[in-house]
Amino acid sequence: MPKRWSILYLLIFGLNVCFAQNFQPPAVPLITIDPYTSVWSFGGELTGSPTKHWTGKPNPIDGLIRVDGKTYRFMGAPTAVLKTIVPTAKTESYEAAFITEKPAADWYKESFKATTWKTGSAPFATKDRNDAMLKTGTVFPKEVWYRREFTLDNINFENIGLNIFHDDDASVYINGVLAYECSNCFTGDYETRKISAAAKKALRKGKNIIAAHCKNGAGPGYIDIGLTDELAPKGPDVILNAKQVNFTMKATQSIYEFDAGPIHLTTRFVAPLLMDNLALLSRPVNYIVYDVRSNDGKVHDVQVLTSVSGLLAVHEGSQEVTERKGKDGDLVTLAIGSVDQKILQRKGDDVRIDWGYAYLAANEKSVHIAGLGTPAGLMKNFTEKGELDQINLAVIGTGGDRAMAIVTTLGKVNKGSSEHVMIGYDDEFSVQYFGKNLLPWWNKNGDKTIQGELKDAETNFNSIFAACNAVDVKIYNDAFKTGGKMYADLCVMAYRQAISAHKLVAGPNEIPLFLSKENFSNGSIGTVDVTYPSAPLFLVYNPTLLKGMMEPIFYYSESGKWTKPFAAHDIGTYPLGNGQTYGEDMPVEESGNMLILTYAICKTEKSTDFAKKHWKTLSVWANYLKKEGFDPANQLCTDDFAGHLARNTNLSIKAIMGLASYSKLAEQLGETKEAAEVNVLVKEFAQKWMQMANDGDHYALTFDKKGTWSQKYNLVWDELLDLNVFPKEVAKKEVNYYLKKQLPFGLPLDSRKTYTKSDWIIWTATLADNQKDFEAFIQPVYHYATTTPDRIPLSDWHETKDGKSVGFRARSVVGGYYMKVLEAKLR
Repeated sequence: MPKRWSILYLLIFGLNVCFAQNFQPPAVPLITIDPYTSVWSFGGELTGSPTKHWTGKPNPIDGLIRVDGKTYRFMGAPTAVLKTIVPTAKTESYEAAFITEKPAADWYKESFKATTWKTGSAPFATKDRNDAMLKTGTVFPKEVWYRREFTLDNINFENIGLNIFHDDDASVYINGVLAYECSNCFTGDYETRKISAAAKKALRKGKNIIAAHCKNGAGPGYIDIGLTDELAPKGPDVILNAKQVNFTMKATQSIYEFDAGPIHLTTRFVAPLLMDNLALLSRPVNYIVYDVRSNDGKVHDVQVLTSVSGLLAVHEGSQEVTERKGKDGDLVTLAIGSVDQKILQRKGDDVRIDWGYAYLAANEKSVHIAGLGTPAGLMKNFTEKGELDQINLAVIGTGGDRAMAIVTTLGKVNKGSSEHVMIGYDDEFSVQYFGKNLLPWWNKNGDKTIQGELKDAETNFNSIFAACNAVDVKIYNDAFKTGGKMYADLCVMAYRQAISAHKLVAGPNEIPLFLSKENFSNGSIGTVDVTYPSAPLFLVYNPTLLKGMMEPIFYYSESGKWTKPFAAHDIGTYPLGNGQTYGEDMPVEESGNMLILTYAICKTEKSTDFAKKHWKTLSVWANYLKKEGFDPANQLCTDDFAGHLARNTNLSIKAIMGLASYSKLAEQLGETKEAAEVNVLVKEFAQKWMQMANDGDHYALTFDKKGTWSQKYNLVWDELLDLNVFPKEVAKKEVNYYLKKQLPFGLPLDSRKTYTKSDWIIWTATLADNQKDFEAFIQPVYHYATTTPDRIPLSDWHETKDGKSVGFRARSVVGGYYMKVLEAKLR
């Protein structure tokens, strides 16, 4: 066994005996750097579909292994071709009949005469929809119905479907037949959606009619619909599929094992998201490690192709890209970036980065050949000759038509061989922060280059890989000791998702700012009620990161840019943090969040420095909660998807916990009079709360509606932070009641609906005073996370009856799964 292999063998396998994980997440993180460079495998098989950005848009990374001249695919899949049948307004303008007041009941039928309806240009959107398309579209208030005629020359389709952008609820009919319906959901951009079999049959040659209804619940609204035919992908017929024989997920790694003929291949996707090392955490470089050995004891010639699509560097496949190829010392590097480098000019939710450059790199000693070309051409040449076509280098093409590839030589393989490649992304500037473009943390002084980071990542590969293995063991063991195997698996599943939904940047005076993106929700940046549920992971492993999530909100108020007497909801829409863009405040929610988390940081760090720094602002927010927090007015809380709610008892608990936290801080800062006064108020609030919310064997959803209930997850801080506000019987009574309300996939959020939030369930589970009850809450969440039919990055908002995602995905709030680990840390 070569020396290099023997060292790697110990690094790779030596620690695995400490724990084992046999679970399947709904989607697998492959490359997780930040909210933009985030590539996943949707489902259980790495060859089941093209790899995708977390939003669901294609971000193909393809892997082929050539064994003795025979080629096997082990990563990705040929990408389907979408043929436009009926264009959307994005590509071709059209007009349609519409109305914004509820029409007659037969509005969707073919025979309906829309003679009294208006005519308008698509798309149809609310006035606050931030989209350039709206300049030529039609504004609707909150609800719109529209009818569009189109003509088909033939109806022979492979897989006809909708190309639709709807925000929020939508129902679509084709020739009077229901084709698609989606309630409590939306798309963040144009997406393909299946249509019903009956609607497919209803299509005919000649004139057809699409009739659609869109209802906007909150925020901006949008509706535009076309038809597209999904054509089966084509590729070289001589490529076989390697057989996937095992999968293991760890905190920093996703590990697949394959049999490719006589060769056993292990492919590891390694993201060095080490929270005690901010330089590594922010470095925009991940590894793909290839370990091979012979299955039959014979020697085999092995090469591996890694191909990365230009789609990683553009928002849409039609955007033009340019290419680079170079050699930096011992490193072979390839790069693709958009031609039109509009740095920090695109904002929103369902958005991919289109500035900066994606990189693929490897040590020249392992590189047989590297090149750029069309994805199909690169794979065809490798399959047929084990080479890459070196014509057409450094050309300008579109992101969807270009790719970069490295062929790695693993040599004559018998006992074992290991090599790796690196994938990186240099975004140059990461976010805009109140008018100033900020550098990523790894380049906080502006004196580093991505080439230097790639070199260092290569030079220190062994030590970084060992550190990742050590973190993997710690994360699993910490969770296992506090909550058992299913809980530990959930924590592992959440780790990379929670961290990579943030961007670590250098703020003013080199303060680390750790800015979240509110994925598949509204795209807000630095949202307080996303920080709040995400906090436990960072409180456990590095509170500096949590401070970096909160500092922008403090600055917003302390700079005078935010003048309201409560905390802001956000500081903008990612990646532009220039001020709140969410349409409505959440005054009790956000103020309570900031007070609670400030005390949690101080308690974790055993220092009041953070609170002292922001004491004046904290006092302003506390004063607001003194007046308005106990019996909240009709307003939104973090569960804003459930709508406005007055007299919310769980929100009242948040205000009480916030004031109790403030009282503790005041006492520790020497503000004894303030501490005493607030402490008296907190006790008064707690007594009133128990009386007013009491509903027999539980406590109600609101103070004025008996026969209701809700998860009181905010109560978890009472014991964790030693606030001692409520008697322990309050939590005990609630837990006993919740255990009677569980459904197959978890505890509903409250009595209004059967959907839930998995992060809140784990907070609620932590209220349990024994392991049996805790695990009783965890088991249905685990069941959801491992069997949900929606194979997407983990959604934190799902149905408890069938395990389907209701909305959201890839959000950082799953960091809240670590609440039980935090409990152990603080005790």
